[in-house]
Amino acid sequence: MRTSTQAKKLALFASGAGSNVRRIHEHFQERKDVNIALLVSNKPGAPVVTFAGEQHIPVRIMTRDDLLNPQVLVQELLDSGIDLIVLAGFLWKIPHLLIQAFPDRIMNLHPALLPRYGGKGMYGMRVHEAILQAKEKESGITIHLVNEEYDEGRILFQARCPVHAEDRPEDLAERIHQLEHQHLPFIIDLYLSNIS
Repeated sequence: MRTSTQAKKLALFASGAGSNVRRIHEHFQERKDVNIALLVSNKPGAPVVTFAGEQHIPVRIMTRDDLLNPQVLVQELLDSGIDLIVLAGFLWKIPHLLIQAFPDRIMNLHPALLPRYGGKGMYGMRVHEAILQAKEKESGITIHLVNEEYDEGRILFQARCPVHAEDRPEDLAERIHQLEHQHLPFIIDLYLSNIS
């Protein structure tokens, strides 16, 4: 049983540059009630891994073997007392065993307004390219819980932005990143406040 003085523990999963990890770290770095306890990445050389090292955040490299045999990773997360896992630009599908071990405790950030433009293979620039090709007038972000199906978990929050006719994928990506950085830390904060 957690006491009121114990910090809630976050595990951040990320694969790339880590701009959202940086923003989450910035949001919580002065806080005593929330601790970024672990960064999990599938890319040892990713800039986000370097950033975690600089900030003294423990790093766990997730391998393909962890996908096939996730018991060790799951046990490490349980033993660490992780309260919430946040997928902040993590590109691998989360193993079923991990979802079972952390029901309603895995949050994902998707760069579109689900349920549209989600599913297997829809990530990063692929999403923005599809939205521009379809001549959509708006896009946005979805923050949702993770279940066994790609991008089908319960939606917690959405924010919208316009799509302009002259946009390139990079233009739309920049607008989406701004929404992510603006909202994700606060949705994490709100969700953590409801975890006992």
